[in-house]
Amino acid sequence: MTRRILSLWLPLWRTDLWHRRHPDTCTSSGLVLHYHDGRRLTVLAADATAQARGVRPGMSLAHARALAPDLHATDGTPDADRLALTRLTEWFLWLSPIVAPDGEDGVWVDTAGCAHLHGGEAPMMAEIRRRIQSLGYTCRLAFADTPGAASALARFARVPCTIISPGTQRQALAALPVQALRLAPPETDALLRLGFRTVGALYDTPRAPLARRLGGTVLARLDQVLGLLPEPVQPIRPIEAIRERRSFVEPIATAGALATVIAVLVRAICETLEGRGEGARLVDLLCERVDGTVQAIRIGTASPVADPVHLSRLLDERIPIIEPGFGIEAMTLVVTRAEIRGAAVPTGELVGQDDVPQGRSNISCLLDRLQNRLGPGRVSIMEPAASHLPEFSQTRCPASGEKGTISADRACSWPRPVRLLNPPEPVDVTIAGPEEPPTSFRWRGVHSVIRAADGPERLHEEWWRSADPYGVVRDYWIVEDNAGERYWIFCRAPLAEVPPAPPDWFLHGLF
Repeated sequence: MTRRILSLWLPLWRTDLWHRRHPDTCTSSGLVLHYHDGRRLTVLAADATAQARGVRPGMSLAHARALAPDLHATDGTPDADRLALTRLTEWFLWLSPIVAPDGEDGVWVDTAGCAHLHGGEAPMMAEIRRRIQSLGYTCRLAFADTPGAASALARFARVPCTIISPGTQRQALAALPVQALRLAPPETDALLRLGFRTVGALYDTPRAPLARRLGGTVLARLDQVLGLLPEPVQPIRPIEAIRERRSFVEPIATAGALATVIAVLVRAICETLEGRGEGARLVDLLCERVDGTVQAIRIGTASPVADPVHLSRLLDERIPIIEPGFGIEAMTLVVTRAEIRGAAVPTGELVGQDDVPQGRSNISCLLDRLQNRLGPGRVSIMEPAASHLPEFSQTRCPASGEKGTISADRACSWPRPVRLLNPPEPVDVTIAGPEEPPTSFRWRGVHSVIRAADGPERLHEEWWRSADPYGVVRDYWIVEDNAGERYWIFCRAPLAEVPPAPPDWFLHGLF
């Protein structure tokens, strides 16, 4: 599973946040937030209008007012801003189980194994940008193999959304300024004094003299952005989340050992869920490797679940995607989302060979397994719709809860084919008389003799629909040929007020 990091940078984080808190305040002259650094009032943040007038974070408030006397200046709230960033980072848990703050104005998201659930990296990025902008924030995004590369591209790339292919961060970072390495100001100033302007200028520079003059931090940051040195992303977890953690004396790496630990963790969280009367809807398993990185797998359920057997099975099916590397030294199981269970879900013995927990239907367990394999939103069920016409009698909807079966009172008493043709295909039919069943038909160049027929079943088009190209009234027949194949054919039924015409026949389904 290739590691891919999404970095979200909020360049106007504090001022955008202020505008959200004070939506009715006019700041057409520019907004700055300031704080007292012990000697003077210093600009903490400036919005786009103030920056266009030359105001920059870090300068004194007196200097900013000299550049723009009519600035709207207010006290900054660094502690409240950090809390808001933490809450925004937790909001990203819908996207991936591994999210972490990136400095004071960014978010890292480890999307390994998650991008395909949203249609790929480009659609995922577009959806995130749309949601963030709808919240009122300005954002820039980048996809890369390492946290440092993603952070650098989000802040210094020429376009607001950047996606680089795996293994190409060396070329993508070469033209970026040395400030992209996230160094302290003294180290950045030292590099600039030595003539280094871009990250690429450091690639072929002898490392020993550079480390002797600037220390090892510069080379460590360079190796981290290039992927030569691991840079762990420590995920955050909501305070109220149910979690269990186990650390090991010796690292583990085998599937059997992982399954054993999963069973222990699941049993512990299910006991907590039972005590609360809740069930898990979203569960994350975080595997902490010896190199400091975290491997994560996520499962979801169609309804609240507190059964350890079912949850263990869902997690065990995801073990093959875990890459333990040199070993896993700790594992944490977190219930990211839990809901109140409407009815008790016992955790007793299994029923039959399908390992279906008591209290849960076969269809509910099947939906959970399919959705965890294919991704949320990829599994649908057909629900009855208010229409007599076959092509409109069912509608597709996401699979959730205990749905998945059509109730008997809403099911049609007439048999329906397993496969419908869209659109119906014309056929040449031979009939003995106007009210007689067809005796033979030709479809796709093949002539078939009908040995049995059942019908007709007359269906009327709803008055609120537009004119049906296949007739306002249809007469359906179930026919069987000499080979035993069954077909669903229909003809346009003539209306009494219209002069009769030769009917047109169509093949609509196969049994």
